[in-house]
Amino acid sequence: MKIKSDIVKNYLNPSIEGEGRTGLSKEEIKASFLDNLFYGIGRLPAVSSGTDFYTALALTVRDRVFRQFVKSTAEFARKDARVVAYLSAEYLPGPHLGNNLNNLNITEETRQAMAELNLNLDELLEEEVEPGLGNGGLGRLASCYMDSLATLGIPAIAYGIRYEFGIFRQNIKDGWQEESTDKWLQNGNPWEVDRPKIAYEIKFGGKVEKKKNGNEKFDVTWMPDSVVKGVAHDTPIMGYKSNCIIMRLWKAEAIESFDFKSFNHGDYYKAVEQKMHSENITKVLYPNDETITGKELRLKQQHFFVSCSLQDLIRLHLLQGRSLSNFHEKITIQLNDTHPALGIVELLRILVDYENLGM
Repeated sequence: MKIKSDIVKNYLNPSIEGEGRTGLSKEEIKASFLDNLFYGIGRLPAVSSGTDFYTALALTVRDRVFRQFVKSTAEFARKDARVVAYLSAEYLPGPHLGNNLNNLNITEETRQAMAELNLNLDELLEEEVEPGLGNGGLGRLASCYMDSLATLGIPAIAYGIRYEFGIFRQNIKDGWQEESTDKWLQNGNPWEVDRPKIAYEIKFGGKVEKKKNGNEKFDVTWMPDSVVKGVAHDTPIMGYKSNCIIMRLWKAEAIESFDFKSFNHGDYYKAVEQKMHSENITKVLYPNDETITGKELRLKQQHFFVSCSLQDLIRLHLLQGRSLSNFHEKITIQLNDTHPALGIVELLRILVDYENLGM
């Protein structure tokens, strides 16, 4: 199914910029905010919390950011541009709301719109929980690169892991550090969009069976011990007064999340055992690797996210009617530090075993 191209072109026409849902004036922002409060999250002002008001405003701003993303993507496609794929185990984008208001150049308009509704923009900004996707300089550097690529209008996609919990939340008590769980997703994340149809199977363990086919070439079949599914979650990253790119993070899920037969036999733990084992891969940023199981989990994280990302890049490349013969001309892959280093041999494996290319 496809929408007529002329309808899309008319929608993206700059002449209607500022009208309706994605307008940038004070009145349009205010109307969109109320629309998202009422119909986006189903709340009335009298019973809304600060988190509700923040979420409604985040959705309002996200609409405007995604409009820019659609326009940027259409322009990149028109130019048939080469894409930068940035693979990083960490990102530290910081709070999205204030950054996007600044990049859209609508901070004052939004402040006035909120004031007319008896809301304080600074208080709403404080409601946002910073994404627990990084630990320090490496993650901040990655996010700075994304900001720069978007601002310069360079087509790019950032790949990483959607950690359910950050490394930890720090509290100081009597001069000593106390660590607690960083539940950065406990109130949801209005900036991301789930993509359940963009998912890939990732294999672990097992053995490899090899046999010659009719052309005297080896067919290789991986018989894994376990398989998990990597599901995409997209967050728009906008440059300053300019373009927008995507940060695509992978969440691990079980292929079959509930064993109904075990549940009916009263084995309730086994019914959800596969779900728990699979989701552990993206549970925590940098699990403790002092134990063998911790080392294994970190290695699984690295293989998981590079394999998802590379399979996605090949899908996107072929989706545009291209062949793998010019893959290197249309996509360039940047590995941030050593965490995605498995991506080098994983790309070779995918191309040889799945896409049937010769070494």
